[in-house]
Amino acid sequence: METKAALLALAALAQEARLRVFRTLVQAGPKGLAAGKIAELAALPPSSLSFHLKELVHAELIESRPEGRFVIYSARFATMNALIGYLTENCCGGNPCGPAAVHCPPASLSRTEDIAP
Repeated sequence: METKAALLALAALAQEARLRVFRTLVQAGPKGLAAGKIAELAALPPSSLSFHLKELVHAELIESRPEGRFVIYSARFATMNALIGYLTENCCGGNPCGPAAVHCPPASLSRTEDIAP
C-alpha cells in the first residue's frame, strides 16, 4: 500500500461514525449489508449515513453493489489487510508477529450466516 492510500484510509477511519460503520461491515463479512441495516446496527440516522458511506467508498475501504432494490455495502478486506500490513511491515524487525501475521480469510471462506441485510 502506498503512503497516500494509507493516509486516505486512516483519515476516513478517524471519525467515530465511519469507524463504527466500517467495523459493522467487517463483522458482516463479504456478504455485506443493506444501507438500512447498517444504519440500524451502527445507530446512525439514514440522512448522515450516506455521507459516511461515501467517504469510506472514496477511501476504498468499502464497496457497494446493487442487489434487487437494495444497495449492499461490504468491507474491502484486501484494503484493510493492506493497511494493516503497511502499519506493521517493519514490526519486530520485519519478522511476522502479532496481528500482522493473521489476515482475514478470502471472501469465499468467511462466515456471515448471523447477519442478514
